[in-house]
Formats: sequence, structure tokens, C-alpha cells
Amino acid sequence: MNKYEAVLLFSPELSTNSIKTEIEKFKELISNQNGKIINEESWGLRDLSYNINSFKKSFYNFFQIEINSIAIRELKKNLTQSENVIRHLFIKVAVHQALPTKIKDEKK
Repeated sequence: MNKYEAVLLFSPELSTNSIKTEIEKFKELISNQNGKIINEESWGLRDLSYNINSFKKSFYNFFQIEINSIAIRELKKNLTQSENVIRHLFIKVAVHQALPTKIKDEKK
């Protein structure tokens, strides 16, 4: 199993309950691929560096996961098809970063 850090950007039009539902779907996708979530962090509503799909803000969520690299393709496919996820990023790491991350402590 490889270690990854993932950041998901959700539409700012989503309610808190909708975001929780999307996160649960993501967790379910990971568990269905025999992966596991080590840690997660919500970075809240933040400004985007540039507009994405005409949005200027997005809800950021950070995850530390362990999963096979083949399963990452399936995760990316599912996230790309979701209308509520406006961007996603997976980075393979040797060691997970200590939490809380610096970005969580920054002022918005």
C-alpha cells in the first residue's frame, strides 16, 4: 500500500450536510478499494487562486490515505464525474505530514 495525501475542492454552493455526504462517499470509495484513511482535515471555505467553473471560493478538505496505486485511478475517475468536486489532487508521499497542517492554522 502506498501513502498519499489528497486535497478535494468542493463547490461553494454545497450545504454543510452535502459536503459531509460527499466526504462519506469518498471514504466509501476508499474502503471499497481496500484503502484506509489515516487522517483528515477540513480547511473550510477559502479563496481560489483563480476561478474554477466560475467559482471564486471552494471548500477544501485534506486527507492522508493508504491505498494501492491502481485504485487511485478509480478514485480519480469517480471524483472527476462528480459535479460537487471541482478539483482533486493526489500526491504520493514517503511519510505523512504531521497534523494539523500549517494551512489549517492560517487566517482565511
